[in-house]
Amino acid sequence: MRASPVSSLASVGIGWRHPHYGELLERQPVLDFLEVHSENFFAQGGAALTVLEQGRAHYPISLHGVGLSLGSASGLDDWHLDQLARLVQRIEPVRVSDHASFARGPYQGAMAHAADLLPLPFTTESLDVLCANVSRVQDRLQRVFLVENLSAYLRWPAVGEERVWLETEFLTALARRTGCRLLVDVNNIYVNALNAQVREGQAADPLQSCRDWLDAIAPDAVGEIHLAGHCHLHEPEGDIVIDDHGSRVSDAVWTLYRHAKARFGAVPTLIEWDTDVPVLDVLLDEADRARQNCAEVLSSDSPVSSSRPSLGVPV
Repeated sequence: MRASPVSSLASVGIGWRHPHYGELLERQPVLDFLEVHSENFFAQGGAALTVLEQGRAHYPISLHGVGLSLGSASGLDDWHLDQLARLVQRIEPVRVSDHASFARGPYQGAMAHAADLLPLPFTTESLDVLCANVSRVQDRLQRVFLVENLSAYLRWPAVGEERVWLETEFLTALARRTGCRLLVDVNNIYVNALNAQVREGQAADPLQSCRDWLDAIAPDAVGEIHLAGHCHLHEPEGDIVIDDHGSRVSDAVWTLYRHAKARFGAVPTLIEWDTDVPVLDVLLDEADRARQNCAEVLSSDSPVSSSRPSLGVPV
């Protein structure tokens, strides 16, 4: 295994995408793990699965899904879960994850699957659905599953007297009730904060609201951190920030990453890049920068917090 000879606090991997399959296998750069999208390897054989097995011979593999639709009130797709379970058994990944979102539901008399990660309402009913589906995934895979916070471009309004939870309360309750762990995407938190500032005219510092978000999550609930780039779009209808995974990590997100590492400690970090994928050396440079930021946290006097925040969340 080509793992880096650094502290586990600085465990860093990259998203392994098709343009870099051959070069990464040839060069075998020093990385702690590779992460791939699970759905790209559901075939029973073929070139893609062969490449993944070759990568597995040199690096630990993390499987990150985009299609389980964990928040769907229609339940999970049996076929999808079967394919994921088969892939997990074959690859023996170090982590398996997906998103706190939904994409599956009835449409015009048939079950449809949207090609997007749609946000959940942060309600008790929605939490019950998400917990049931996550528990089913963990029972089938016989392992702890990771659930990622979403970059969301719409919000569900409250209905009547229905309680709407804070996102951090919602995710904390999910982790406590199911025993799953959270995959904290720092860029997603920042994108949501920027869009809230534009949408609601908030004068509050988006960086501080993100720090507050991170501080509300129990350190022992977190199993991985994601970092990625985002873009700003200026449209006639208004400005919006998109989590496009198409550029380097911004300086603001690096600042938040150091805060997250100081709080969450020895959890692995992934560099994601999915659109306008650059040459491999750019991703490796971002991975090196993540390690450098970890070193700054290690060399500082700020302790890694291990306390569980008291959110008053029913479990």
